[in-house]
Amino acid sequence: MKRGSWILKAVLLGAIAIGVLGLVTQLLWNWLVPALFGAPMITIWQALGLLLLSKILLWPIGKRHYKAQNSGYWKQKWSGMTDEEKAVFRKKMKEKCGWGSSFQQSKPTNE
Repeated sequence: MKRGSWILKAVLLGAIAIGVLGLVTQLLWNWLVPALFGAPMITIWQALGLLLLSKILLWPIGKRHYKAQNSGYWKQKWSGMTDEEKAVFRKKMKEKCGWGSSFQQSKPTNE
């Protein structure tokens, strides 16, 4: 019985959160966009549609990209390299990206 009430509460809370988010989007749109751009006012359903469209178009698909940035991949890779491998890596990065182990600006050459 407790599991059913927990699921019901979660669904209800999710519906309320989506409704509030849609309402906030509608209010912000109707406050700013018609005055700035002359666009029409929108309903809450159109606001929810805009949120869904922005989710589809702008947010990363899946969580793989987010996990790759925060998983410590490069920290683990760097700690597993030997000094020679680190030197080769620095050299390649300096050739490709223009930076190496030092972040100081190099002095301009007179050519």
